[in-house]
Amino acid sequence: MIAELGHFALILALAVALVQATLPMVGAARNQRQWMAVAGPASAAQFLFIAVAFAALTHAYVTSDFSVLNVAQNSHTDKPMLYKVAGVWGNHEGSLLLWITILALFGLAVSVLGRNLPPGLKARALGVQAMISVGFLLFILLTSNPFARLDPAPFNGSGLNPLLQDPGLAFHPPLLYLGYVGFSMAYSFAIAALIEGRVDPAWARWVRPWTLAAWIFLSAGIVLGSWWAYYELGWGGWWYWDPVENASFMPWLAGTALLHSAAVVEKRDALKSWTILLAIVAFGFSLLGTFLVRSGVLTSVHAFATDPARGAFILLLLVVSIGGSFSLYAARAPWLKMGGMFAPVSREGALLFNNVLMATGAGTVLLGTLYPLFADALSLGKVSVGPPFFNSVFLPLMVPMVVAMGIGPMLAWKRGDLAGALLRLKLSMLLALAAAAATWMLQGGSAGPWWAAGGMGLAVWLALGTLAEWAERVRLFRAPLAGLPHRIAVLPRSAWGMTLTHFGLAVFIAGMTASSAWKSESVQTQKIGETVTVAGYAFTLTDAHEVAGPNYSALEGTFTVAKDGRPFAVMRPEKRAYRQPPRPTTEAAIHGTVLGDVYAVIGDADGKGGYVTRLYFNPLVPWMWAGAAMMVLGGLVSLSDRRHRIGAPQRARAKA
Repeated sequence: MIAELGHFALILALAVALVQATLPMVGAARNQRQWMAVAGPASAAQFLFIAVAFAALTHAYVTSDFSVLNVAQNSHTDKPMLYKVAGVWGNHEGSLLLWITILALFGLAVSVLGRNLPPGLKARALGVQAMISVGFLLFILLTSNPFARLDPAPFNGSGLNPLLQDPGLAFHPPLLYLGYVGFSMAYSFAIAALIEGRVDPAWARWVRPWTLAAWIFLSAGIVLGSWWAYYELGWGGWWYWDPVENASFMPWLAGTALLHSAAVVEKRDALKSWTILLAIVAFGFSLLGTFLVRSGVLTSVHAFATDPARGAFILLLLVVSIGGSFSLYAARAPWLKMGGMFAPVSREGALLFNNVLMATGAGTVLLGTLYPLFADALSLGKVSVGPPFFNSVFLPLMVPMVVAMGIGPMLAWKRGDLAGALLRLKLSMLLALAAAAATWMLQGGSAGPWWAAGGMGLAVWLALGTLAEWAERVRLFRAPLAGLPHRIAVLPRSAWGMTLTHFGLAVFIAGMTASSAWKSESVQTQKIGETVTVAGYAFTLTDAHEVAGPNYSALEGTFTVAKDGRPFAVMRPEKRAYRQPPRPTTEAAIHGTVLGDVYAVIGDADGKGGYVTRLYFNPLVPWMWAGAAMMVLGGLVSLSDRRHRIGAPQRARAKA
């Protein structure tokens, strides 16, 4: 009965979404305030019905109701409770319901928190958001019903994919979806602005917090997924340019560009048309990721569905929403006023330069992701596009971007002094060159990768440039030190957020460079008592025995690790075999230090008293996680800025 209640709640949500998608839009066109006011209660009702449906599916998983087909296919009575709950979104139908729930949640949040929004813009934005809901509700009701019954009900379920039975993967999808769906709000505001024919600094102020919130969630979701791949898959890496990884990276790039572009609209009333385009593209990439994961065109540990009919529905939704948006943009964007003018050498110019590089990078990733699919569809043969392509094409685009990130904040708005900015950054430049030279010498010159010195130099450049910009803001050494605490205290939180995020990226670049350039690994068959040395760490396999888990059995190895003849760590990796569904997984043992991770993996026995082992030393990998955490923290600090809390200033009364 509860499952049927959830299904009926989705039908009611569709009816409410249809009302919300039409009546407020017509009211805004006719300036009928009563009709526009329907958007608020409708968004609340829509969220209530969808929340009831999500709660009904969660109840079915928690109680192991195997008469629900979705539960029978993706759960098991032996699963720990955390993974029973995570099983709700660990499949196509449930993850789609989570997507729709978050979509309704963002609409409700705009309705509640957007009290100072102009009624017309608010009604149109919520109307567009409801149109997206209509598309996804039709999708789930027509092709992906999560409440379909199974008769007769089995005594037990098939179980959740063991790769998903991990704390990292329990929280990774909700964070990603909060990011993906969060960009729908920027998209809705952009379409509403195009319909209204008006984009101004107040509009940018309303869009920025929603875009920033989506960027924070998506950043956290990507990093959590990368961390999971690092310790769960057992290959010692953290990013492989997998097509579904790319599907999350592309909206992140577009969203990052959108954040900076919206800042220019807010500060200088410029780049308005470009900002609208980025809002459409960011959400378009989110929908594209949904298509790739659910269409069956990809084979990946991330993919959910393999039904071409579902893929065709999402492709139709993608074509209608994004194709229609681009058509509206082509018709209305030329009518948007140009706004403030600026010189090429200015803060606006630097932000635009970085925007173009990020957009080009996103296009490069898009090309590398989709080209094999097009080649296969056109019978051009099987083409594999992997890390060598992305590393050689994407990463060089990011070098000038990082250089500009150090210079741009030093430039004035409208017209900047490049020579003066470089003069203030001369110490940063000298130390960055010194870091690059020191890296080159320490790795033995050409004995190591030539690009490692450049990567470490870039990291130092960005870190010191960020600190130099912060020092300029608080007038360090340029004003009496007695007033320094006050100048630091009154610094806007958005400025603190930018400093933390840029510095975090510098730390991340250092970790990424070191882990890619100087990783050490050894793969061998190792017997009990044998020692293998990797990067100065002596790994001795002292034991290997079977252990039992709640729904798996595992081979657990014990390594004693010594450094310079002294005990360093005891590590216990596992090779697990899950019972339902029957599938092996790898649980790496990782011991982290400031300088890097000592990483051990145990594999199958060879039948002769030995075990396949993979041993790694990954330098500065903890710096990547610390840098990513700083970036997310910087976003949160910026989001807490008072200007975001009090909303936007009133719009000018001039007509569009």
